[in-house]
Amino acid sequence: MTRWYEETDTDIPYALGAHTFAEDEIVAFARAYDPQYLHADPEAAKHGPFGGLTASPWHAVSVGHRIMVDRLALEAETVRAKGGTPGEPGPSPGVDAIDFAAPVRPGDTVSFTLTVTAKRLSRSIPGWGLLFNRITAHNQQGELVYRADIVAFSKLRDYRMPWHIAFALAVKRLATSLIRH
Repeated sequence: MTRWYEETDTDIPYALGAHTFAEDEIVAFARAYDPQYLHADPEAAKHGPFGGLTASPWHAVSVGHRIMVDRLALEAETVRAKGGTPGEPGPSPGVDAIDFAAPVRPGDTVSFTLTVTAKRLSRSIPGWGLLFNRITAHNQQGELVYRADIVAFSKLRDYRMPWHIAFALAVKRLATSLIRH
């Protein structure tokens, strides 16, 4: 999220956007990154388990991630345009779970939503919190295509490191520097 940790609410769905998957796009992605016949060969896919061409699940995830990054960047620009300072997102320490619930077919329009399901302060990085996020993707019939539970860091707005932690970190940096030399 591009909101400060303290300003991030939980359990509120945040619409990210949608994408319509075209057959040529599905085939191109599959040939480049997941060249299984059910994604890369429309003719052979007719005889596969889904009775036709389907997008690689990783294609849907990649598109959803791009839409999420673009939407959050737009939110940050909107905050700046209004004279504010957007929150500072951090890296993701990982994905807790991912489920591919239904295939994406040519012509499907998939809508992506992000919901922060929980949050807590980081135990290892002072001044940062962890956001527990769920990304869901539904096709035009409202059918769940995939769901992913991911974790991401979010900076606290007005964090001031306590002197004893700053001192301990400085000592650690100094010790590391002396060991290297």
